[in-house]
Amino acid sequence: MDEVLENPSIKAYLFRLIGEEGINLLEKFPKDGEWSDEQLAAQTGINLNSVRHSLYTLYEKRLAEYRRIKNSETGWLTYLWHLRMDLIYDVIRDDLEAILEKLEARERYEEENDFYICKACGMLYTFNQAIDFEFICPSCDQQLEHFDNEILLRALKKRIESIKETLGHA
Repeated sequence: MDEVLENPSIKAYLFRLIGEEGINLLEKFPKDGEWSDEQLAAQTGINLNSVRHSLYTLYEKRLAEYRRIKNSETGWLTYLWHLRMDLIYDVIRDDLEAILEKLEARERYEEENDFYICKACGMLYTFNQAIDFEFICPSCDQQLEHFDNEILLRALKKRIESIKETLGHA
């Protein structure tokens, strides 16, 4: 666990995912065994709701797993947790692939459309929308003007290339 948290990029990723209390939980998480959320809260001094939130968020990303046991007397379920930080690189790769897919879709949208903007209220419309409105803003009745999205396209292309390079797709 320590090696994972020593990597600034991974720590930043986890911080965005689970916040400061989540990082605190990871730093104090016992090395071996399975632990209930109540045990983890007691051992780490972190609020039980924060512990649960962090664990469920990590679970959604496959970075934590649990085993459920049922108390035969009360019928209550207890979840025993352990971490799967060995999957962190796969999880980050999956997230980057999803981001790349969205950025490429946005890049196509930006390349395939011509845009018009209302300088008065800032509303942006595609060419087809602008035609429907006869190049008059439906919000404020001002004339629509052509919008050059070249700066946005360059930024998208740069970010896409950066992610592809990181993923080894370049």
